[in-house]
Amino acid sequence: TVATGSIFTWVSYWDSVFFGYCGSGTWLAFALMTLAILPTALVYSELAPLFHTAGGELIYNTVGINKHVGFFASWLIMAAWIAVPPAVVMAVATWISRTFGLNLTFGSTMLIGVCILVLVFLLSLQDIQVLVKAQAVCLFVNMISTVLTGILLLFSGHWSIHNMSGGMFWSGLDSVYGIPGWIIGMALLITPYFGFETVPQMVEEGDFPIKDSKKAICGSIITCGSIYAFFYFCVAGLDKVSNLLAGDAANGFMTIINMERTLGWTVWPVMYGFFSVLMGLGASILGFWMSTVRMLYSMSEKNFLPESFRRLNKHKQPILPNVFLLLISLVFILLMNATTFMNDFFNLMSFGCACAYALTMISAVRIHRIHPEWKSPNPVKGGNILRITAMCIMIAIAFFCTLGQGVGSWISFGVYLGVGVILWLYMVLVRWKKSKVVIETPDGLKEY
Repeated sequence: TVATGSIFTWVSYWDSVFFGYCGSGTWLAFALMTLAILPTALVYSELAPLFHTAGGELIYNTVGINKHVGFFASWLIMAAWIAVPPAVVMAVATWISRTFGLNLTFGSTMLIGVCILVLVFLLSLQDIQVLVKAQAVCLFVNMISTVLTGILLLFSGHWSIHNMSGGMFWSGLDSVYGIPGWIIGMALLITPYFGFETVPQMVEEGDFPIKDSKKAICGSIITCGSIYAFFYFCVAGLDKVSNLLAGDAANGFMTIINMERTLGWTVWPVMYGFFSVLMGLGASILGFWMSTVRMLYSMSEKNFLPESFRRLNKHKQPILPNVFLLLISLVFILLMNATTFMNDFFNLMSFGCACAYALTMISAVRIHRIHPEWKSPNPVKGGNILRITAMCIMIAIAFFCTLGQGVGSWISFGVYLGVGVILWLYMVLVRWKKSKVVIETPDGLKEY
């Protein structure tokens, strides 16, 4: 539920963005992206059972390459995770404003954001089961309502396969270097998929068998990919893509708006917005909040951050990582409303995610070569052929994600990396001169 809830989130808020990328063929793009992600997921499924502590990319890349790559791989993946909480609360505020006809001021938007973030912060300080159960409720309500809405659209009387003609490979993105905009758009669809890598962050706290990580990692991707493809197939047949994206629908909530103006529905769009937008985004923020906190804790435990980040409360939850994430999320909300920094940064989080995946694939190859004696219960079929294929796919996606990005996006991403460089330099010049990085491996504790 943590992994699936993290992935299955933007289905009814960013639907206009996805259709802007890939038109009526958005459902096909999601189906193809599901297949493109699976090789990486299979490699993660192989690595996860080998290491019994939280850390994921931090551990894999430290063991596979070195501690410096491990640091920056984890920093890159957190670029995606940290961007989610502020983006989610802004989406919720936008939905509330639209649904109830409000014209929220800057202060009102900030107040809603602060209330949501503080609530998640307080939940995160409780026993982990409280947070997981809350996320599970949000997730399953979202999934059921999304599938039900797809079925309703399919049998609405307005649905026709002919509505997709001419728009299957249309894209609002320009071709770059001869690469069709539709292909670039499909690569950008990696954004709704990152989240499966949160599974290794929970290995210390759950009773889910570590050897069964493959069920959680691949199961979350296949579940979400199947629903994404089905739902957007149902939406695509409702009308021509130009009509679906007309007017306010181009700015978000495309499906909800078209249920209102095309089908004339009034009650279900509001209910669906509550079930899918409000609760779906709630599941996402809880999943990524848990994962970010545990990554920061793991970085401290393994001597990548100061020791203060691993102090726990009476419920055995990290204190400072929770406080840090709350503060940075509040700052990001302020930046999102007062400047374009957060929006620019959000545009490149998929790039950071793909880069982290690519680095991890390289590390997987090296771990297998250096430690052939480490036997995973989930060995990948094809060995290095699949690992290298996954790496090439992620490098291609990372490259496609850079196309068409504005200067502001690169500046924002550079600022984020700059903060990481400062922390890294502190560790290199101060901490690591006094003490080593320690990782628990299948051979026991090792220094790096």
